[in-house]
Amino acid sequence: MKKIVIIGGVAAGASCAARLRRLDEKAEIIVLERGEYISFANCGLPYYIGGVIARRQNLLLNSPESLRSRFNIDVRIMNEVTSILPAEKTIEIKDLNSGDNYRESYDYLVLAPGAAATDPGISGSDRPNVFKLRNIPDTDQIKEYIMTRQPRQGVVLGAGFIGLEMLEMLHSAGLKVSLVESGPQVMRMLDPEMAAILQQYLRHQGIDLFLNAKAVTMDGETEAKSVVLEDGRSLPADIVVMGLGVKPENALARNAGLDLGPTGGVIVNDFLQTSDPYIYAAGDVIESSNFFTGEARHFPMASPANRQGWLVAGNIAGTSRPYPGVQGTSIVKVLDMVAAGTGQNEKDLQRLGQPYLCCHLHPSSHATYYPGASMMTLKLIFSPEEGHLLGAQIVGFDGVDKRIDVLATAMRAGLTIDDLQELELAYAPPFSSAKDPVNMAAYVAGNILDGNVDVVYWWQVAKRMEDGSILIDVRTPAESAAGMVPGAINIPIDSIRDKLDHIPRDRELMVYCRVGQRSYIASRILKQHGFNVKNISGGYLLYQPWQAEQNNK
Repeated sequence: MKKIVIIGGVAAGASCAARLRRLDEKAEIIVLERGEYISFANCGLPYYIGGVIARRQNLLLNSPESLRSRFNIDVRIMNEVTSILPAEKTIEIKDLNSGDNYRESYDYLVLAPGAAATDPGISGSDRPNVFKLRNIPDTDQIKEYIMTRQPRQGVVLGAGFIGLEMLEMLHSAGLKVSLVESGPQVMRMLDPEMAAILQQYLRHQGIDLFLNAKAVTMDGETEAKSVVLEDGRSLPADIVVMGLGVKPENALARNAGLDLGPTGGVIVNDFLQTSDPYIYAAGDVIESSNFFTGEARHFPMASPANRQGWLVAGNIAGTSRPYPGVQGTSIVKVLDMVAAGTGQNEKDLQRLGQPYLCCHLHPSSHATYYPGASMMTLKLIFSPEEGHLLGAQIVGFDGVDKRIDVLATAMRAGLTIDDLQELELAYAPPFSSAKDPVNMAAYVAGNILDGNVDVVYWWQVAKRMEDGSILIDVRTPAESAAGMVPGAINIPIDSIRDKLDHIPRDRELMVYCRVGQRSYIASRILKQHGFNVKNISGGYLLYQPWQAEQNNK
């Protein structure tokens, strides 16, 4: 009979324990959790604080009692593992209720302690109205503070998942919110022009955005009353939430002599074994590999953690399957806007020196003649030869989740741009268009691959104009009068054939319209008449937020 001890009882740990029992009725399974709760919905914590999830009990997916009764698992909460002795296949444990220390042997050990909130050591961060959010007690403290103290101004540090979700909850509760991010943009999974759409939306919702900004201190006598930035600006604050990322809880592994990677995560092999073959690891504590590149990365998300825990159980029970790596599919809701991504972004590809092409388009969530349609911005990144998908990003309101999931599945299956054109996706006017946004993106990308159109991007336009390129706006005069890129010449698409003799043939032309469709037609006309013409990817709708964010720097 195998004895398996699991350290950590949330996503990876609980998933591992439950499947182990399903696979092996005779195994002795012990789950040790230093906190008061197991198997809670970590990703739902911000939504309980904001009242979207009304009942606290809904966050508790399982209890020690339910795991004992249904799965015959020995669950010990408030029991902290203090050390691992691999040579003896033994761990040392402290019962946090009684204060007693004891030992437990194992045949196999599973490390799933998760990750801890990053603490940059900001002066004043120990004040009672400065919070982190990682577990149920953190959630209770924040919610009680908001309900009893009724703060009016909040500051959120960090523009990742937790930061943006807490921003939404504080804003929805009526607080004036400032968001401070040390990097140049929100949501690092997005490329800058896609992040600009989300940033402009936040600004229009009344959120004060401070990018490339670093908090250095929190002033106040007993509570923090302001957050002071590195450049001296002071942001008033009745409550501060720190969402500055997480780091692997690797102390146990490090002290046990297990190998750690450059990200601080525990190194595991394809079967999620650590450098000790009797110790497995899963979830936020491990260093994963990129599914496409093999590059080491730390990806602390619930879906991979649950999958890894599931696989570890099978590998211990004898139904071994390898873990292929993390694809990086993620999504976040911020107020009414949604941002999602999968695969690699341009920043990653440029760092790796990998060639790529990309395109932007603005399809509607469903048929525009059916009520309620909204526009999204979709970006595809693909290889220039075979047209393999390398990454995708979408920012919009409705239908973002469906499309990113289709694209993530296509990437995992190794589909090409040609394959995406052939996908037969569900259509009815309330749900999509006859050409689904995924199909439309593939058509746009296919035109680039087939040489039907050459593209440039807005961040290249100014330099090309300095070098002599001509910028042509092919929208209607009324559209151009409402807002036009500086230096552009307006030649409406329906007049362009009549103006061919007035357009220089010895200079590069760059054309744009609202979303890129009319300018594509214009570029086809001009190209077939012998002009050197480039279509600007994403059109004026991509230019507006990108340029506005350039002006905010």
